[in-house]
Amino acid sequence: MHAALALAARGLGRVAPNPAVGCVVVKDGRVVGRGWTQQGGRPHAETEALGRAGEAARGACAYVTLEPCTHHGRTPPCADALIGAGIVRCVVALEDTDPRVAGKGLAKLRAAGIEVVLGPGAEAAAELNAGYLTRQREDRPLVTLKLATTLDGQIGTKRGESRWITGPAARARGHLLRAQHDAILVGSGTAVADNPRLDARLSGLEEASPIRVVLDGRLRLPLTHDLVARAARQPTWLITRAGSEGVRLQAYRDAGVEIIQVELDEDGNLSLRAALRALGERGTTRLLVEGGGRVAAGLLRLDLVDRLVWFHGPKIIGGDGIPAITGFGLEVLAKAPAFELHGARRLGDDLVATYVRAH
Repeated sequence: MHAALALAARGLGRVAPNPAVGCVVVKDGRVVGRGWTQQGGRPHAETEALGRAGEAARGACAYVTLEPCTHHGRTPPCADALIGAGIVRCVVALEDTDPRVAGKGLAKLRAAGIEVVLGPGAEAAAELNAGYLTRQREDRPLVTLKLATTLDGQIGTKRGESRWITGPAARARGHLLRAQHDAILVGSGTAVADNPRLDARLSGLEEASPIRVVLDGRLRLPLTHDLVARAARQPTWLITRAGSEGVRLQAYRDAGVEIIQVELDEDGNLSLRAALRALGERGTTRLLVEGGGRVAAGLLRLDLVDRLVWFHGPKIIGGDGIPAITGFGLEVLAKAPAFELHGARRLGDDLVATYVRAH
């Protein structure tokens, strides 16, 4: 199952709206087939592994990280494929929460006389597919807030200088993080000030660059901006207020930018809940947020940050620097967003810590 989970992780950021699944087929103590969900969500992991196993799958055991599907899509159900291949035992880490599956796959395997074991690796499988499960449960993607700051939480000097707070190893890890997400979001202020490309610039992972999303209620994003100019090559979505129309909006569309319109919140800003819901409707399961400070504050205030990845550079700027998170009206400590440390590691002289929202 550890091997199947490692295979499943290869699909992160590439298979939405499907889950990232891994499958290993074992016979007589030897791996005869392995597979993972392919780019775009098809073929599924089981189909890939059975195809590699061929006739050796008959009488074998399949280890699968998520319950095999039972519904027809662009490919036949994976439960049927396992039955047809002659699998005699199936070890499944986690039951699927999709109502079209939700126990039906396990029942179908058992009805065909296949021994089914459920549970080994369940916690790791749930963490791996936290985005898929969040979208099933809450109609929005899993939100990971990524911050790269000095030790005192600043992202730049009072003049706006920010290159570079962290070193090459930390920046490379940040690009890997982008490749593992379906979409990456920034506010228009960050987009205009930093002119970010928001792609994965690691050798071999260029094609894994996420969909670029900009929150822009006032249509501030210049038409000459890289996010607009390269929209035809790397998908770019612009989220703005409902009812917006006009020549500028059409110019974005003509450049290849997809426009998403959402309502405003009670403060007259773009509703972050509505924005996340709209992304979920488009199949996004894993969203990486890279700024700015107002967007980060808004998501934290609404308790919409599920994961926090914090890169700390060993520098101090002081209180006149630019904070990574602006104020969001917190007055009572007990109501502060709380996180649990999930892991930490050193990257050169920098430290990256990963946190999971406390429940």
